[in-house]
Amino acid sequence: MHILIAPDSFKESLSALEVATALQHGFSQVLPDASFDLMPVGDGGEGTVAALAYGLDLKEETTTVTGALGQPVEATYARASDLAVFEMATVCGLAQVPRNRRNPLYLTTRGVGELMLFLANTGVRRLMIGVGGSATNDGGIGMAAGLGYRFYDDVGTLLEPIGDNLGRITCFDNAQVPQSLFEMEITVITDVTNPLCGPTGATHVFAEQKGLPKSQFDCVDQDMKQFYELTNPAIFDLAGAGAGGGMAAGLVTFAAGKIVSGIDTVLDLLNFDQRVQTADLILVGEGRMDAQSLSGKAPVGIARRVPRGIPVIAICGILKDDLPAFPTANIQAAFPIISNVDSLENTLAQASDNLSRTAQNIGNLINIYRSK
Repeated sequence: MHILIAPDSFKESLSALEVATALQHGFSQVLPDASFDLMPVGDGGEGTVAALAYGLDLKEETTTVTGALGQPVEATYARASDLAVFEMATVCGLAQVPRNRRNPLYLTTRGVGELMLFLANTGVRRLMIGVGGSATNDGGIGMAAGLGYRFYDDVGTLLEPIGDNLGRITCFDNAQVPQSLFEMEITVITDVTNPLCGPTGATHVFAEQKGLPKSQFDCVDQDMKQFYELTNPAIFDLAGAGAGGGMAAGLVTFAAGKIVSGIDTVLDLLNFDQRVQTADLILVGEGRMDAQSLSGKAPVGIARRVPRGIPVIAICGILKDDLPAFPTANIQAAFPIISNVDSLENTLAQASDNLSRTAQNIGNLINIYRSK
C-alpha cells in the first residue's frame, strides 16, 4: 500500500512537514508494509514557503526588513538560483503583532517591498509571494512605498503609506522605483478569490480579525475603492485582489504581479499529478476544517485533483459544525484528532501525538478491510 501524505500546516502548532511526519509515524505502526510519499503543502498562507522549500529543495535564508510596527524584523525566504519564494506574513503577519496593537489601518507593509527589491538586486528573476495571514489592510501601498513609490494628497504633501491614508491620496510618482523590479516575474499566491472591495472584499471579510471595528468597514472600503479608482480601476473585476488586505491588488498594480490559485500552483510545482498516480490512499489535513475550507483551501484543492478511484481522507485538528456530511468535495471521510477537552495550550502541544494516534486508528480500520 502506497500512501501520499499531503497536509497543510496546523497553525500555531505544527508545520506541514511535522504533520506529515506524525501521520507517517502513526500509520507505519500498524501498516508496516506501507510505503509513504510525504508532500507537505501550503496554499499561499502561512507555511507555504516551508512546504516549497522542502519539496523543491530550496534553501531558506533571512534578511532584515521593516516589520508591521515599523521595527526591524528578520524575514524568511527560500531560494534556488533565480527563483525565490516568501510569505508576506513573515514581514507583517498578524501573529507577529500583539493583540493590543492590532489595527490594520496603522500598520505598514513597507517591508514587503523592501524584501522584493533586495531579492531583485541579488539576481532573483522569478518571485512567488504568498499573501495570506497579514495584519494589514492598506491595499499594498506600504509595499509600493518600499519599492520607491510616493503618495501625495491634494496639496502635494507626502503621505505616510498606511491604510488610514488611502482616502487622502490624489496622486503618486514612481521616480524612485528601480528598473530591476520589472525584470522579475512576480506570481501572487493566494488561497482566496475575494475581490478588493464590496461586501465580500478585503475589508468586510478579513479586517475584523485584524482589529478593525465593524463600524469602520464601510468608510475603509470606500477609501480603498477611491484609491484604486485613481490607480487601477480594472482591479475591481479581478478575483483574489482582496487577499492580504489588498496586497494582491497592490502587487498587480505596482509590480506587474499575476494572481494565481495558491494550492493549484503549489501542486503543480510539487509535481502532484504524477505523484498521485501511484498512490492507493491520499491523506490531507489542516488545523481547522470548516465550510470556508470547501471554497478551495489546501485539503479540498488537493482532493479535487485526485483521480477517481483513489480514496481521500482528511485528518484535521478540529472539524467545525458548519461542514456538510461526508463524503463531500471528493473527500470520503474526515477525522478530528482531539481526543479530550483540554486547554488550547495543551491541545496545540499534543498535536503530534494526537495525529499519530488518529493515524494508527485509521490504519487499524484499513487492516480490518484488507483482512476480509
